[in-house]
Amino acid sequence: MPLKDTLAALAVVVVWGANFVAIKLGVDAFPPMLLGALRFTFVAFPAILFIKRPAVSWRMLLAYSATISIGQFALLFLAIHLGMPAGLASLVLQSQVFFTVLIAALVLRERIERHHVLGMVIAGAGLVLLDRGAHAGAVPLVGFLLTLCAALSWSLGNIVLKGVGKVDMLALVVWGALVPPLPFLLLSAVFEGPQRIVDSLTNITLQGVLSVAYLAGVSTLIGYVLWGRLLAKHPVSRIAPLSLLIPVVGLLCADWFLDEHLSFWQWIGGALALAGLGVNLFGVKLLRHVPGFAQRP
Repeated sequence: MPLKDTLAALAVVVVWGANFVAIKLGVDAFPPMLLGALRFTFVAFPAILFIKRPAVSWRMLLAYSATISIGQFALLFLAIHLGMPAGLASLVLQSQVFFTVLIAALVLRERIERHHVLGMVIAGAGLVLLDRGAHAGAVPLVGFLLTLCAALSWSLGNIVLKGVGKVDMLALVVWGALVPPLPFLLLSAVFEGPQRIVDSLTNITLQGVLSVAYLAGVSTLIGYVLWGRLLAKHPVSRIAPLSLLIPVVGLLCADWFLDEHLSFWQWIGGALALAGLGVNLFGVKLLRHVPGFAQRP
C-alpha cells in the first residue's frame, strides 16, 4: 500500500484500540442503548446541516447504518455492559476479519487462499480457548457471544462498504448516523426505561461527556472515514486483516486505564487468535516455502 494509506491504517488502529476504553467508561455513565443513541446523534448533528448526502442509494445507506452502526454497536455496547472486558472485546471483535473474508468470497467472489484457511483455523482455536475462559466465569459467556455477533455485523458492513465503492466517506458516515438514534432510543425506552434515560441525562458526568465525544468525534468520524476509504481502494482481504493490531492497542489501553488483566488461558487464546490473524495477513510471505502451501489452491 502507499505510505499515506499505511499511515491511515495505523491511525485507525490507534483510534479504534483506545475506543474500547471509551465504550467501557461510556456504559458506566449511560445505559448501553442510550449511549448508542447519543453517539450517533452527535455524529449526525450538526454536521448533517452542512454536508450533502453522499451519492449512494437510500437502500445502501440504510444497509450501512443497520450493519456498521446499529447491529455492531448495539451488540458490542450490551456485551461490555454485561461484563465483557474491554480489552478482550477488542480482540474477539477482530473475528470480523474472517467473517469478512468468507462473506467476500461468497458474495464478491474474492479468492480465499490457503493461508486464509490456515489463519482461520489457528484463530478459531484461540477463540475456543477464550470461550473456555467464558465458561469458567472469567468472561460472561453471553458477553463473548454478543461480541462475536457484533463482529459478524461489522463484517457485513464491510461488504456493504465495498459495494458502495468510491464515495465521500465523511458524507456517508454523517448521513449514515442519521438512522441509528431512533432505533437506539426505542431500544433504550423499551429495555432500559424512560426513568433511567432521564436520570442518566440529568445526572450526566464529565466521564460521560468525554466518552460520547470520543466515540462520536474520534472513533466514528475519523476512524470510519479512514477505514471506508481504505476499503474502497484496496481488496477486502488486504484491508480487513489490518485490524490485527487493534487488540494490541486495546489490551494495552485496558491494562493501563481500566486495570484489566488476562488469565493464563486468555493469554494463550489471545496469542493464538493474533497468530491466526497474522497468518491471514502475512501468510503469502510466511508460507511461500512451506511444502503444500507454495502453490495456490
